[in-house]
Amino acid sequence: MGVDALSPPKLLKMNVIELSLFVSRMQSVCDEMGAALQHTAFSPNIRDRLDFSCAVFDEDGNLCAQAAHIPVHLGSMAYAMQSIVSEIEWQPGDCVILNDPFLGGTHLPDVTFISPVFVDNDLHGFVANRAHHANIGATTPGSMPVARTLEEEGLVIQPVHLCRKNRIVEDVWSRIMNALKRSSVAEADFNAQLSANRTGVLRLLDLIRTMRSPQYRQALSGLNDYAERMAASGLGDIPRGSYRFSDLMDDDGQDQNDIPICVTIDISDRFVTVDFNGTAAQVSGNINCPLSVTAAAVYYCFFCLMPEDTPPCAGAFRSIRIRAAKGSLVNASAPAAVAAGNVETSTRIVDVILGALAQAIPERIPAASQGTMNNVAMGSASWDYYETLAGGMGAGKHGGGLNAVQTHMTNTSNTPIEILEMHYPIRINRYQLRPDSGGVGTHRGGLGLVREYHFLADTSVSLITERRRHSPWGLAGGGPAASGINLLNGKALPGKITFRVNAGDVLAVATPGGGGWGVCC
Repeated sequence: MGVDALSPPKLLKMNVIELSLFVSRMQSVCDEMGAALQHTAFSPNIRDRLDFSCAVFDEDGNLCAQAAHIPVHLGSMAYAMQSIVSEIEWQPGDCVILNDPFLGGTHLPDVTFISPVFVDNDLHGFVANRAHHANIGATTPGSMPVARTLEEEGLVIQPVHLCRKNRIVEDVWSRIMNALKRSSVAEADFNAQLSANRTGVLRLLDLIRTMRSPQYRQALSGLNDYAERMAASGLGDIPRGSYRFSDLMDDDGQDQNDIPICVTIDISDRFVTVDFNGTAAQVSGNINCPLSVTAAAVYYCFFCLMPEDTPPCAGAFRSIRIRAAKGSLVNASAPAAVAAGNVETSTRIVDVILGALAQAIPERIPAASQGTMNNVAMGSASWDYYETLAGGMGAGKHGGGLNAVQTHMTNTSNTPIEILEMHYPIRINRYQLRPDSGGVGTHRGGLGLVREYHFLADTSVSLITERRRHSPWGLAGGGPAASGINLLNGKALPGKITFRVNAGDVLAVATPGGGGWGVCC
């Protein structure tokens, strides 16, 4: 008897090769979304610095696939997406926009677009992208102010439909654009994000229809189970026990210095528990972290210890538990300011987790990297610009740290000098490696860099930087790296400050190096 061509396909258990192909096909959806976003965006932040991320989720909001973009974006989406999508009524052609750090975002400049994927009116999942906007309506140009409240940091967008049935919701669009003073660059970048999601929806639909829905859902289940087994094989090498470490944030940009972040990591047969007991309470300044950002840093550290081909999906993180007191620096409550928590505190969370793990698996953990993203935001009434600066990577047992690279929670590129000078009234006088900034040791830490801005017009500038008071530490007897330095016309500036410059002024930012590893001969 013949088989009906429309009958449900027989569900077959996927082997490792089939799973690997499925992982690649899912990741290709994210990669194509990223390409569409990069090549249609107008701002250097997205087009040149690549400060964006793309991912695919199942119908419950569990992470299925991601491109190799920004860890702090992707980990926070992986943590928060379930709660976001469960609160919204979804229809084909929808797109939801958000940036509220306490409702699934990270900090206000990171704006997230989420679109559902329906097959014959049956919800199968979501595609999402998150991109950094230099103008999100903050009190200072560049939208990274040294703020005390969330309101000062810009426009707060709670999850809301930007599109319904593939049509823009005009009152939502107008409200956002008016808050951004009808910025043509912001408008173009928002359209680029919409295009990226539309690309992702089409590509995921093609994949699901090719595989057929039951096979696709079975593949997702197999993918997560496989990722869980891979994670267990990597994390299973960590000796059972309890490991504790602490480090300090320099300051909050307001009135508090030497702010502790403490962690205790308990490794058992079934779970990894990361407990931030002893960490400071949330502060007046903007280095506070939403729990989603803290989770992103935790996930990143442990994902680095998993086998290289572990699929980046929800299954990989099933065994990880996070505990952080509500109202603490790493689980802040609204309306705390959080702009720097996403970029600076997240990097220090990585440092304390790696510091604790170094007690358990010292041969696998590097010394501290630069521990800051060196945020530089600037502009005037007619332009906004933002960038982060690279620094030194920490050395490890098997070699020295890399020079002048973005480390850990960020994965952006630098803005080429030509692009910066072409679009803005700035000249770059120097852009070079910073000599002797890496920690000494058997293996030397990576070097930081020096970037010197010569302003050609009066400009407002904000600096949010760390590791200016407390140096990146070495391991196994290796020396600490040089701290960072900020100079205006040769005079030292605080690590976190907003100020005005006049045409002819020169700002130099010297970034920290990475810590050394091993006793120097």
